[in-house]
Amino acid sequence: MERYLHDIVIAVESIMANQMRSMLTALGIIFGVAAVITMLAIGKGAQQEILEQIKMVGVNNIMVTPIVEPANGGNSDDSGGETLKKKFSPGLTLEDVEAIANVVPTVNKVSPEITLNSYVLKDGKRAGAKLLGVSNAYYEIFNLPLQEGSFFNEYQQENGIPVCVIGANIKNKFFSKENPIGKYIKFDKVWLKVVGVLERNDVSLTRFENIGVNVMNDNIYVPVKTMLMRYQNRALVGSRIKASTGVIIRGNMMASFSSGQSSESNYNQLDRIIVQVNESSELSPSTDLLARLLLRRHESVKDFEITVPELLLKQEQRTKDIFNIVLGAIASISLLVGGIGIMNIMFASVMERIKEIGTRLAIGAQKKDIVVQFLAEAVLISVIGGLIGVIIGITASWLISRFADIATIVTPISVFISFAVSASVGVIFGYSPAKKASERDPIESLRYE
Repeated sequence: MERYLHDIVIAVESIMANQMRSMLTALGIIFGVAAVITMLAIGKGAQQEILEQIKMVGVNNIMVTPIVEPANGGNSDDSGGETLKKKFSPGLTLEDVEAIANVVPTVNKVSPEITLNSYVLKDGKRAGAKLLGVSNAYYEIFNLPLQEGSFFNEYQQENGIPVCVIGANIKNKFFSKENPIGKYIKFDKVWLKVVGVLERNDVSLTRFENIGVNVMNDNIYVPVKTMLMRYQNRALVGSRIKASTGVIIRGNMMASFSSGQSSESNYNQLDRIIVQVNESSELSPSTDLLARLLLRRHESVKDFEITVPELLLKQEQRTKDIFNIVLGAIASISLLVGGIGIMNIMFASVMERIKEIGTRLAIGAQKKDIVVQFLAEAVLISVIGGLIGVIIGITASWLISRFADIATIVTPISVFISFAVSASVGVIFGYSPAKKASERDPIESLRYE
C-alpha cells in the first residue's frame, strides 16, 4: 500500500509541476460535467412542472367545450346565395351533464362550468375577476381544497342561492383584515355571500388554461344554477334569437342591432363540461362514448369539441424528455472529448518523461508502479475537473432558474452520475498511456535523447 501511495504522490507532484497543462487538460471534463448536470436539472424541472400541471387539470379528466362560430359565419350554397339552414342543436346544457352521469358507466365525477369575466366591488375597492358557475364535484376534480368555510350545500345548489367560494387573491384584496366567511361581495350587479375560501396555489399555469388549467387564486365560484338564474343563461329563447339573428326581444317590442355588436353565435348554456373517468385506461373509450352520446343529443350537429388534457400534457412531457435526452447526449460528447484530450496529453507526457520512466524502472520500480503513477495522474485530473464541473453545473442551473425563468432541479443522483462518469473517463482514457509507459525498456529509455 505504501508503494502505491508513493506512486500517487509522484503523480500529484507531476500535476503541480504542470498546473497550466493539467488545467487545460481538465477543461473538457469540466464543461462536460457542468453541461450534463445543467441539462439533467432542466429536464427534471420540466418533468416536475408537467406533474404539477397534470395535478392542476385533475387526473383522468375529459373536457367537452362548445364550438362557437361567428354570427355571420354560416354555410353558403354553391350559387353564393342564401345561407343554408342548419339543424337545430340545443348546445351544451345541464341536461347533457345529467345524461353523461347517468349513461356513461366509466364516469367518476362530472361538473358543468360557466365562465363570466367582470369586476368585483366591496367597500369602494374594485378589481377584475372571473366568475365560474360550477357544481361541488368541480372542486374534487381539480383538487381544490378549502382553507376555511365550506362548499355549497344541496339547497344552495338546487335553488340558485347567491353564495360563493373565493380564491386566495380575492380574500387578500377584499378581506385582508377580516374573516370573509358570512360576508358579502358584489360581482357585476349581484351581491354574493362568501361561504368558503380556497387554499392558495402558487403554480403559474396561465398558458395552459386552454386545455383545462385554471389559475384559481383570482376566481370566484358560485353554484351553476345561481349563474344561470342571476347572470347569464344563453339557452333561453331570447338569448338564442339574439345570438342567431341579431334581434333582441323585450316583451312585445323587437329591436335590431348592428352585426358589429355581435361577433359570436353562442347558444350554449354551458362553457364547458368536465368529465372525470375512473381509470386512465378508460379515457379513450369514454371519449368515443361521449362523442356518440352528445351527437345523438345534439341532432348530429358537431358543435362541441372533446379534449383530454392529461394526454396532451403527457405528450408534451414526452417531447420534452426526447429533447432533454438529445441535449444530454450532446453534453455527454463533451465528456468524451475531454477523455480523448486526457489520453492525448498523457501520451505526450509519456514521451516527455521517457528518461524519468527509465530511471524509475532502473532503480527497482515495477511495471505496475508506472501504471499506477500515470493512471493516478489521469484520474486525479478527471476528478478535479469533475468537482469543478459539478460546482459550475449547480451554479449554472441556479442562474438559469433565477434569470431565465426556467424551472431547474439539481438532484443528488445527477451529481453522482456526472462525477462518477468523469472519474471513469480518467480510468478508461488514462489506462492506455499508463500501460504504454510501463512497457518501455528501461535501457532504451535511459538512452533516449
